[in-house]
Amino acid sequence: MGLNEAMNYVLFNNPVSSTMWSMASHGAKAVGLKPKAIAQNAATHSSAAVQQALPPLWKLLGHNRHIIRLAGLSGAVAVILGAYGAHYHFIPKEEDMQDRDPRQIFEVANRYHFIHSLALMGAPLARRPLLTTILMTAGTALFCGTCYYVAFTNDRSVVPLTPMGGLLLIFAWLSFII
Repeated sequence: MGLNEAMNYVLFNNPVSSTMWSMASHGAKAVGLKPKAIAQNAATHSSAAVQQALPPLWKLLGHNRHIIRLAGLSGAVAVILGAYGAHYHFIPKEEDMQDRDPRQIFEVANRYHFIHSLALMGAPLARRPLLTTILMTAGTALFCGTCYYVAFTNDRSVVPLTPMGGLLLIFAWLSFII
């Protein structure tokens, strides 16, 4: 789905906006306006005009763009330090990663899933929102998905994919900087 189709869907064709346009049409009819003209005008409104009227969100941020960049750097560092703490610093040398409690694995997956779901809401503020969205979604799916799978099944065959998900999450956070 291209940007034009997405904008048309968001503004006109999804169930919520369709209901709102219908309500506007009924309200216009109640005050003596021609609702068909309003509905046709809304349906035929070109997304090019919408794009011209609405610049990318990152351009609207102005000097506040530095806050988004700082958040991106902070998120990347948090994922890196989370991996370091989980794998190297706090694990006694004799403890193997295979001995991890499934509940602990689930809690890590759930925490990262929730945090990155919230972070995904900030993707439209990135300079390249599609890139950020793809990286964040793929990273969350690979990292959290494999952790959930291990926690529920105790089958560790998918564990080699988990670090790839972590790297994608780091890159997703760094994409807020560029």
